[in-house]
Amino acid sequence: MTDQLKKYLLEDRSVRVQAVRLTDTWKAAQANHDYPPAITHLLGELVAASTLLAANIKFDGSLVLQIQGDGPIALLVVECRSDLSLRATVKIREGHVVPAEGDMQSLLNPGGNGRFIVVLDPQAKVPGQQAYQGIVPLEGDTVAEALQHYMKASEQLDTRLWLAADAEHAAGMLIQRLPYHGGSDSAALSEQAASETWDRTSALAATLKRDELLATDIDTLIHRLFWEETLVAFEPAPVRWHCPCTRERVANMLRSLGEAEVKDILAERGQVDVSCDFCGKPYAFDAVDCAALFTGNPPASDQTPPTVH
Repeated sequence: MTDQLKKYLLEDRSVRVQAVRLTDTWKAAQANHDYPPAITHLLGELVAASTLLAANIKFDGSLVLQIQGDGPIALLVVECRSDLSLRATVKIREGHVVPAEGDMQSLLNPGGNGRFIVVLDPQAKVPGQQAYQGIVPLEGDTVAEALQHYMKASEQLDTRLWLAADAEHAAGMLIQRLPYHGGSDSAALSEQAASETWDRTSALAATLKRDELLATDIDTLIHRLFWEETLVAFEPAPVRWHCPCTRERVANMLRSLGEAEVKDILAERGQVDVSCDFCGKPYAFDAVDCAALFTGNPPASDQTPPTVH
């Protein structure tokens, strides 16, 4: 995996710039799926956004970005952990066809019931601790606009996002205005200077085009946009796909259904086929495998240790 997220600060430390361009990670997300172009664009943008936001949070756990609605797409979900490993999934409403030219509002919010949800789920919860969940109406025409509306509603720092995705790449750039922590004597002057830096950075970033974001490596892109600025660069952070599904986990799920229901599926279809919602990896359980689920003996096809995909 060669995908990386890169961070920068403007010289006066008043504005943060982050950029990500995913190739291997994004292809892994699509490996066992056949997404129509509209889903590819939306999910890829949400994947890029999740890495940009997760890298912004000093938090040991998972950031989950979720868009749910009443259109052909019922749900888009991306989970990005603090080590920038991620997974993603889509739920299409049964009986609906996703049009190739659909946008976020027509695909997820035609009835006005769409919601944008951000969840922060700690890895090691103390007793009684719950995951943080923020929910706002789904506003804007793009994933970037929806996120910016969420941040405005949650009174976070001024933030702007540029996101793009196709079948080959998922990419994004974030700029964020940081709070001033100086002394009182220079506060007014420093606030003015910080505002000027923010306005200038925003104007430069606003020239970025979708095709340019997808086609250009991060170093070239940042130099092209901010070549007149002095930037402080940080160590790049690797990004990778991670789905923890295994055959044993699927077996445990089938056990939870109960022997009678598994037998009914087996009688109807000849075998039980299950695909991971996230990575799409298929798992097949024949009659012998299913019998072993409820006898305490591992099926023959599961004698080797399970692997993480």
